[in-house]
Amino acid sequence: MVGERGGVLLTMLVAAAACSGDGREPLTIYSPHDRALLVTMEKAFEAANTDVDVRWLDMGSQEVLDRLRFERPNPVADVWFGGPTTIFDRGVREDVLAPYRPAWAASVDSQGIGAGDMYYPVYRTPAVIAFNTDLVARDSAPRDWDDVLAPAWHDRVLIRDPVASGTMRAIWGFVIMRSMTAPGDTAGGMAWLRRLDGQTRTYALNPAILDQKLARGEGAVTLWDLPDILIAQSKGMPFDYQFPSSGTVVIDDAIALVRGSDHVAAAKRFIDFVGSIEGQGLAAERHWRLPARRDLPLDQVPDWVARVEREMVTAPMNWTMLAAEGAGWMRYWDQRVRGTGRAAP
Repeated sequence: MVGERGGVLLTMLVAAAACSGDGREPLTIYSPHDRALLVTMEKAFEAANTDVDVRWLDMGSQEVLDRLRFERPNPVADVWFGGPTTIFDRGVREDVLAPYRPAWAASVDSQGIGAGDMYYPVYRTPAVIAFNTDLVARDSAPRDWDDVLAPAWHDRVLIRDPVASGTMRAIWGFVIMRSMTAPGDTAGGMAWLRRLDGQTRTYALNPAILDQKLARGEGAVTLWDLPDILIAQSKGMPFDYQFPSSGTVVIDDAIALVRGSDHVAAAKRFIDFVGSIEGQGLAAERHWRLPARRDLPLDQVPDWVARVEREMVTAPMNWTMLAAEGAGWMRYWDQRVRGTGRAAP
């Protein structure tokens, strides 16, 4: 059963989860991932688990957390699949997750694992500087974060609305933390973001609109995540990217068992599959997802993965601070910085 973003009534999902017409055990997934990836995981998992009927509902990471919080007395979902670990940490605090140590737990970096086995990373999502190749030659594209503030890019930058995006919240947090001279000192980071606001032509409400505007040349440059840029490239959009030379944000994209699931055994099998060699290979080959596992055989991953591992410099990030302070930083940016850059000196 395929979900629809914002278009499926919760009552319909509850009714569908209550029983399966063909006798299979229903398994409900909440996920911010794109439909194509979810369909691939659904079909591959069901092929190997013929007793399970995967149903998914795709929505933003924040909406997943909001729904799980609302449904906590009577959970509907069995698995939360996708989103930055910072929002999974909020799920831990909201008591909507249950511990589970997957079969592949030893194959991922420990820094992406939730305390008490509450969640595990399955993909890594790097931030990149992307550009329209019809408008910008690769050798003249910005090579580092500060380059985007150059006069050449005035009114030519497109930004995904940061308030609604986990990726952009991570980038904003990185900018703020790298500028800190003392704990709580956000002035330098906010000043940088105000200058970027002055360069920004528009804030796109969702990734699809961002792709459209960049492809049409309404802007020339954006800061966004690698998988979406690679997917757009594969569809023929005139996009290319560069990793910031000083280091980039790499977001651990997680998966977790929902507390109170009525289908715990099937949910654990699904989590095991997503992080398996087969599951990681499918996501990398078909959907441009960078595996979180570090033990995959070279013949199980596409060439682009090797290129990323060779070129990408990972910037240090204090994810604990971002999880604790990020919401407040975003409120300040939205109320005091957004829309003020054009007037800044």
